[in-house]
Amino acid sequence: MAAKVLIVTGDAAESLEVLYPYQRLLEEGYEVHIAAPARKKLRFVVHDFEPGFDTYTEKPGYTWDADLAFSEVDPGQYAALVVPGGRAPEYLRNDPELRKIVKAFFDADKPVAQICHGPLLTAAIGGLEGRRVTAYPALEPDMQAAGAGFQDAEAVVDGTLVSSRAWPDHPAWMREFLKVLRAQG
Repeated sequence: MAAKVLIVTGDAAESLEVLYPYQRLLEEGYEVHIAAPARKKLRFVVHDFEPGFDTYTEKPGYTWDADLAFSEVDPGQYAALVVPGGRAPEYLRNDPELRKIVKAFFDADKPVAQICHGPLLTAAIGGLEGRRVTAYPALEPDMQAAGAGFQDAEAVVDGTLVSSRAWPDHPAWMREFLKVLRAQG
């Protein structure tokens, strides 16, 4: 039976940051489930970097069905967790069911991959204290406030935590995450 990986997300998640790890992990033979606040059709967004803009732009992205509601997730059934970015982590960090899920992965020292704004969620459960991470560069002060050492790099590995800045860093992020995941057996 294939090991299971959980992706936690919601509306306004960055399309590529959900679907790239989803497909990459399927390709590696993992069973992948997407959990959200409710079983529903999620509406993702596309963040892009365009000349003349001081920050990224946002456009409507793909839609995708959530497999599970957060209240239905048993973290013990999963080998690892993926936390995509976009705007979703900003509001999802307030969800008590999701905070319990994320804390369970950190308490069990299971592999966690986070990208872009995803570390806002792991910071909300106190999971970044004393860790080395990267995130979307504008989050450097948030990461420092959460007690993390921020590094501006494609991928940062700290034990079983693998973080990345944004979707242009996907190859490095998934390469490092898969190393950690395989080492966990």
